[in-house]
Amino acid sequence: MTILDTSVNGYTALPAGKIAAAVVYLEQRERPAPRPDPAIEGVRLERLGAADLDRYLALFALVGEPWLWFGRRIMARQTLAGILADPAVEALAVVREGRDIGLVELDGRGRGERGEEEIELAYFGLVPEAVGGGLGRWAMNRALERAWARGPHRVFVHTCNFDHPQALAFYVRSGFVPYARAVEIADDPRLTGHLPRSAGPHVPLIEP
Repeated sequence: MTILDTSVNGYTALPAGKIAAAVVYLEQRERPAPRPDPAIEGVRLERLGAADLDRYLALFALVGEPWLWFGRRIMARQTLAGILADPAVEALAVVREGRDIGLVELDGRGRGERGEEEIELAYFGLVPEAVGGGLGRWAMNRALERAWARGPHRVFVHTCNFDHPQALAFYVRSGFVPYARAVEIADDPRLTGHLPRSAGPHVPLIEP
């Protein structure tokens, strides 16, 4: 996370073709009490590795396009394959009746200021039709079980105003505490061809 000059206030115009997201960072410094699991049957997690690159990208698109996820879409395939092959990274498909309906990704490659292991919940989401009914809570419980079993110093995540409108409240209910804000500025991936122009319809598409 890059810290901006704290003296900067007011409005800042963006160049044509750019988007800006208001980001909130959240963390857990200790394992929270698990929320009660809903009655979810026929759902499991499957690990995705470098050999599953196409499957991963398809799932990333299914889950993330409505919310303008683009981080993995602009990445070189070889770079992404290396991430999925890293033993510190757990990319997991949420599978129901043989169909991928969600993505959970834990990234333990980072270290804190004193070299402590930190685990980022890098990606977490369900396909739109799977949202509701407690499946998100079930998946979060499984994600936190896996993360805290590794004995990290902390677990952290970030969300932004482009994400699902209930995302921030969901993370807080799951035991995460907000600790920082940032603004992320990037090329609009719908204009660079990395996402379809129909992605993220709640974020206005402004032509250069």
